[in-house]
Amino acid sequence: MALADDIHARLYDAFAPTLLEVVDDSESHRGHGGWREGGETHFNVTLRAPAFGSMSRIERHRAVHAALGSDLVGRIHALALDIGA
Repeated sequence: MALADDIHARLYDAFAPTLLEVVDDSESHRGHGGWREGGETHFNVTLRAPAFGSMSRIERHRAVHAALGSDLVGRIHALALDIGA
């Protein structure tokens, strides 16, 4: 399974979002630190879910990282998050 698909599945299962977009932006970082051949190093995630309604920005980011798990987060160099209720 592609890493983007794994990210999508874990976030969908954890938050039942109304909007979820996972974009592999690795190619635009070619030659930068953390980039590797084949991509799957830099991701942009847009996520909207009712579960985030009462959470602060920090709590939202922590919840996403917990849902992804340390095994998956450890394989990503950069994860840009746009999270809201």
